Amino acid sequence: SIGARARVALTGTPVENNLSELWAVLDWATPGLLGRLGAFRRHYAQAVEGGQDPAAAERLARLVRPFLLRRRKSDPGIAPELPPKTETDHPVSLTPEQTGLYEAVVREALAEITGADHMARRGMIVKLLTSLKQICNHPAQFLKEDRPKITGRSGKLELLDELLDTILAEEASVLVFTQYVQMARLLERHLAARGVPSLFLHGGTSVTARESLVRRFQDGEVPVFLLSLKAAGTGLNLTRAEHVVHYDRWWNPAVEAQATDRAHRIGQTRPVQVHRLVTEGTVEDRIAALLNRKKELADAVLGTGEAALTELTDAELAD
Repeated sequence: SIGARARVALTGTPVENNLSELWAVLDWATPGLLGRLGAFRRHYAQAVEGGQDPAAAERLARLVRPFLLRRRKSDPGIAPELPPKTETDHPVSLTPEQTGLYEAVVREALAEITGADHMARRGMIVKLLTSLKQICNHPAQFLKEDRPKITGRSGKLELLDELLDTILAEEASVLVFTQYVQMARLLERHLAARGVPSLFLHGGTSVTARESLVRRFQDGEVPVFLLSLKAAGTGLNLTRAEHVVHYDRWWNPAVEAQATDRAHRIGQTRPVQVHRLVTEGTVEDRIAALLNRKKELADAVLGTGEAALTELTDAELAD
């Protein structure tokens, strides 16, 4: 134990995946406030995370409020010089090729999932979700093609091209985030073929190269910066960008918000436009709805991300 008269915990994301994270922070800072973890899960977390009892969220908020001091850049007086941020969800349709792949993968996976035991079933669902997300991005990503034809096969890519045409015509700069390095490489190749200069930063980028890429972007040498979400979502100052594109969606809004904040941060002097690409009638609709529910929960109470989707029934999966 720590021999101190008082304890203070500092975090930017008290809840990133589930309420047990909030319990862990407060159990260290104010031991006993929320009881034992099992009781906390039964009395609060399960009801709040499942959206079954809105009153439970309010009860929890009242309990922890005296022990939390929450400050956001958007709060009055915190960062008055920070320009506004506008967020837009852009719906996009699958191409015929994407639709065929999507339906075939769903049919095959549902046949395997039905009747599988619990642990095997969860693994199959995670694999299915990953495959469907990749199909929504681009068929070449899912099919792992070595030298693919890129144009004309992805509704998302067509929409991205339209956005980039507008952004570049305004002589603005843009960050494009994707969770998949393979997809970023496809985008890099596609942009090069179109004559659009771009940079690409991912988890394998060395510290020296990383600093060089950031400097070149901030100096305005290149207008498009492709970034791996988990590798570049924190710790970078990219205020040259006036636009942020989330090409695909992560499982919780805190990660996406941190990525957006590479541009929308102290030092930014221009309004920031955030664009999220969401493929209609697909798993991405479900992910978007899941993220919206998380954002609506009181006092940074978030849900369980990918794990919540692995618990869907066979009927819900088919839907």
